[in-house]
Amino acid sequence: MNSPGTQAHHLDGIRILDLFAGPGGLDVAAHFLGFKSLGIEWDRNACETRYAAGLPTIHADVSVMRETRFDEIPESVDVLAGGPPCQSFSVAGNGAGRRALDTVKKFIHRLVDGKDEAKIDEDLHALGDPRTALVLEPLRWLLKAIETEDRDPYKVIVLEQVPAVLPLWEVYAKLLRSGEGRLKGVKYEAEFWELKTEQFGVPQTRTRAVLVARRPGHGAIEPLETTHLPFDLHRGKRNAAQADMLPTDSVIPGTKQPWVSMAEALDAASRPKESPVDPTRLRTRGRTKFFVVSNYGSGGDPKNRGRRLSSEPAFTVTGKISRNKVYKSVADFEANRSDRFTIPESGVLQTFPHNFPWSGKDQAQQVGNAVPPRLGMHVLSRALRENAPSSDELAAASTWPAVPSATTDELRRLGCGDQGRCPPESHRVIGSRRKSAP
Repeated sequence: MNSPGTQAHHLDGIRILDLFAGPGGLDVAAHFLGFKSLGIEWDRNACETRYAAGLPTIHADVSVMRETRFDEIPESVDVLAGGPPCQSFSVAGNGAGRRALDTVKKFIHRLVDGKDEAKIDEDLHALGDPRTALVLEPLRWLLKAIETEDRDPYKVIVLEQVPAVLPLWEVYAKLLRSGEGRLKGVKYEAEFWELKTEQFGVPQTRTRAVLVARRPGHGAIEPLETTHLPFDLHRGKRNAAQADMLPTDSVIPGTKQPWVSMAEALDAASRPKESPVDPTRLRTRGRTKFFVVSNYGSGGDPKNRGRRLSSEPAFTVTGKISRNKVYKSVADFEANRSDRFTIPESGVLQTFPHNFPWSGKDQAQQVGNAVPPRLGMHVLSRALRENAPSSDELAAASTWPAVPSATTDELRRLGCGDQGRCPPESHRVIGSRRKSAP
């Protein structure tokens, strides 16, 4: 990075370092909780979104930053966060990571035990999918901080991944509690959970494996308290022509809120003035009412496409969300007259603000790769403040503040520096769908 004056301005008071930051799910969550964050991201398209959103970013490879540019990370950073790429572990991927879980567990122990890292890297490469090794990067960043003079160990660690990685978070947690080997006696309180996003007000069903670790002195880490009811995935077959496509308004006093439906989320996002979310095309007689046919098979049958009503949460939002087909009626389905979710609508289903400035190319992939900010708010608030986000904070998270174009330009220069440090062919500016504020 260069331009020291610009760098100091944007990196002043940074507390959270977000590895594999993507378009900014955790950073958006941190912003609405009042914490400043810095993201490291390799993908230039995600970086363009981050610059447009005013999110401080280093456009670089996480491993390279750790190995050769660690000193560029502000000393004020005391929280390490991140969600390593999950494709090799996810159900949608080829499963290389799932098959290698036991092997990766051994790599974790080898790292902490101080075994030769060059040999570890060689063996990791032999696993076949290089992304599998990235799940070890947060541990390597922690060890780097512990072993670097004039650096303090991170006070808090927050990691998230697909559910298949939960066994690895269990190994992480046990080692962090022990303080053994290269941890040099540095111990953490550590807990890990499998969380369902719809139980935290996210209008989609998505399950994540989350680890939270914190230096001793603040008491045990309490589990996150869910705010909404779970969605019953085994509710039985639903008729696409079912009339009741809208959620009920009845809530029994003293119980959790119903899960948030697609219709409810999209309607709320369309209300602010000049919102890019406009589900008018999906309305019938003034009501947002549709059903979605998934791009993925169900029950192990690739031809059996799942269906969700607008009165239900969305399927897990992936990079293929634009392939899901949206129908207003059975007649449209039979005539093959389908619609698609727009990028702003897809972002809302992930709980990004309605006006979040998605930029660059592959925007659907950016949306699908992100951590839902609302879930991130609950996780970060528990980790950093030992409580849940307030209702005011959650309400404020529906709208993103305008970012001057000058700020976007400054952040782009900060992220790429002299452009020689960015990944090859990555510093070319790619147009945004939405213009930054003047």
